[in-house]
Amino acid sequence: MADGALSHLKVLDLSRVLAGPWASQLLGDLGAEIIKVERPGSGDDTRAWGPPWFEADGRREAAYYLAANRNKRSVAIDITRPEGQALVRQLAQEADVVIENHKVGGLAKYGLDHAALRTLNPRLVVCSITGFGQDGPYAARPGYDFLLQAMGGLMSLTGEPDGAPQKVGVALTDILTGLYATVGILAALAHRERTGEGQYIDLALLDVQVACLANQAMNYLVSARAPARMGNAHPNIVPYQAFPSADGDIVLAIGNDRQWAAFCQLAGRAEWTADARFATNAARVEHRHILIPLLRQTTVMRSTDEWVAALQAAGVPGGPINDLARVFADPQVVHRGLRTEIDGVPQVANPLRLSATPPAYRDAPPRVGEHTDAVLGTLPGMDAATLAALRTRGIIG
Repeated sequence: MADGALSHLKVLDLSRVLAGPWASQLLGDLGAEIIKVERPGSGDDTRAWGPPWFEADGRREAAYYLAANRNKRSVAIDITRPEGQALVRQLAQEADVVIENHKVGGLAKYGLDHAALRTLNPRLVVCSITGFGQDGPYAARPGYDFLLQAMGGLMSLTGEPDGAPQKVGVALTDILTGLYATVGILAALAHRERTGEGQYIDLALLDVQVACLANQAMNYLVSARAPARMGNAHPNIVPYQAFPSADGDIVLAIGNDRQWAAFCQLAGRAEWTADARFATNAARVEHRHILIPLLRQTTVMRSTDEWVAALQAAGVPGGPINDLARVFADPQVVHRGLRTEIDGVPQVANPLRLSATPPAYRDAPPRVGEHTDAVLGTLPGMDAATLAALRTRGIIG
């Protein structure tokens, strides 16, 4: 297999939990060398976020940690100690990228902030991830995904109309921030290729969440009306939601009038295509209060499997609402290899399909400090005796 597209890069990952580790895992999948710096002993917070646990060969790791930390080398360093800080500075001098998610000013007191590190290595790209950014009235506040889903508007859009606001079932703001971090890092590296200069990336979960409101944000900006919770319905497309079947539920995702006409034919409701209230998407949105009850009366007449087969044959987007057992048993998911394994550790595959430099799964998520000696042993003046002395003093683990 060819080297990964980013195999020429070294990333120093000072982040923990999800947004930063998600970004560094993606860079690692694409070939970059990732050095994950963790606290001696406990390591990344998510190592304790169980159950469920993965247990094998005397190892016990939280599933949460395993989701975002493959293709990394773990180095356990106490960055609160001057000797630990000196080690991180040495690692940064050899790195192309640093990712960190400490609170605003948190690394400055250790001499590990972006200004200090880029003084040592002007080519360095430093990406700082915080809840609210490096400036502004909320800059000092801690930020977690759940809080930012709430403050960033996503929860106001999620849930049933007569129910409470709901968060999304995964930490989506963190994941989106990790993806934006990756894009920003790659853009900064492209700039460095032309100029030789690194740069600083200030990335905030709140900014990402607001940016990712997408069409709902624009619905508000052009109308000055705040969108309300609509359950599984769509504010701009009808029908585009879940409907009951004879034995469960199905999703209809009809995106244009041609698909609507095909659905009406297979549902035995051809007259709806000639009804002015339903003939176009704009009309269906306006008259959804009439159409949706009629659709519900229609969809309950067949089973989910019958609907799925009929919709597929007619080229109409629709399908079942799968739990995760059915997701990973789905023939398409199986065919695409979305469940994989590294050294016996189950993993969800990277979805990128690059023809020349595909993602690679080189290393399972590491134990705390698994690579401390191997990584630090390459630094100038570092020998076995020095490593042993640092370990005895609790500076490394």
